[in-house]
Amino acid sequence: MGVSNKNAQENIQPKGNKKPLQVLHISKKDTQKIDNEQTNSQEEIKKEDIAIKPQIIKNDSVKKVEDNNESTKNFDISQQNLTQQDLNRPLNFSEQNTDFQLERTVDEFDFDESAFLEALNANEPIGATGETISGKVIAIESDGLYVDIGGKAPGYMPKKECGLGVITNFKEKFSIGLEMEVLVIKEQNADGMVTVSARALILRQSWEKVSSSAKNGELINVLINGFNRGGLTCDVDGLRGFIPRSQLEDGQDYQSFVGKTLKVAFLEVNPESRKLVLSEKKASLVSKITSLELGQLIEGEVLAVKPYGFFIDLGGASGLLHQSSLTNGSIRSLREVFREGEMIKALISEIDLEKGRIGLNTALLENSAGELIIDKQKVMQEATERALKTKALFDKKEQDK
Repeated sequence: MGVSNKNAQENIQPKGNKKPLQVLHISKKDTQKIDNEQTNSQEEIKKEDIAIKPQIIKNDSVKKVEDNNESTKNFDISQQNLTQQDLNRPLNFSEQNTDFQLERTVDEFDFDESAFLEALNANEPIGATGETISGKVIAIESDGLYVDIGGKAPGYMPKKECGLGVITNFKEKFSIGLEMEVLVIKEQNADGMVTVSARALILRQSWEKVSSSAKNGELINVLINGFNRGGLTCDVDGLRGFIPRSQLEDGQDYQSFVGKTLKVAFLEVNPESRKLVLSEKKASLVSKITSLELGQLIEGEVLAVKPYGFFIDLGGASGLLHQSSLTNGSIRSLREVFREGEMIKALISEIDLEKGRIGLNTALLENSAGELIIDKQKVMQEATERALKTKALFDKKEQDK
């Protein structure tokens, strides 16, 4: 049976240093006094706010915004009275108020077309591939030189592009200030510099020269500087020319021609493939052709009969009598007119020096269509007299060229 101690709670001591809670007793009279003091303080604060509250001054921009807000508010209220029919009606912008105007003010940021184009021209790259440009040497290095071509950066010319062959006296041949024409072979890099070449320009000019010479049927003298299994090699204005053995007058001992000079004609000129083929035989033919004239009456032997006409030997050259130039009449077979080995007379109607071709004509010797087929012997006997009648025709053709 336990023993209760009524004073046990009073004997309990708080642990640690904690102090027991103290209850503050406030009387009703003190509460009313605190409330009165808080009320008086709030009233004093309000009076102070009223005293120091600054006056708000509205500038024009603020007033304009408020006016816009007010008009928008009125607009929204007026829209509430719209009927469904009014809402379905399409808008007519012409009925709206269009008093506002767009204004454009000019300032320093406006676009100046002339200045823009001038800036483009100033930065336009100079020197497209294949373009010929005049320049001036401004610097010489051991591996090449620099040429002022008028761009934002000079053009660079490698040593191997400075000329044909090996240049031994490089710095003596090119001096500062030397003016020269160059060909752009590579467009500008990131630094704006292009690669130029004097060698490429010389070769281009050489190809243009030989092409013109070939077209005019010119003959040239070349120095043979080598040979291979197919023929002889030579130099033509810096270009490598080749003479096949089949195009030599005597191709048996062709190696003996090295170091000698031959007269040749152009057989093939192709700058794109860099192919330059020459012929000694064609040179002999061209020499024979140059002694001929349009409208001239010649006599020769029929060498061969082809489906398209006859080849006639003219003594060192051959001419083609095409079937369209044979007669004004109709024929079933070419062999009805001429045969191989037969001697005939014909007019020279075409001379092509570039191709080394001679065109012949017998139809112009006829007094009537098909006369050559009916009475060939008479036409051949009177050929000299009849050729005189056609001379005026060929003279006019020569003047029209």
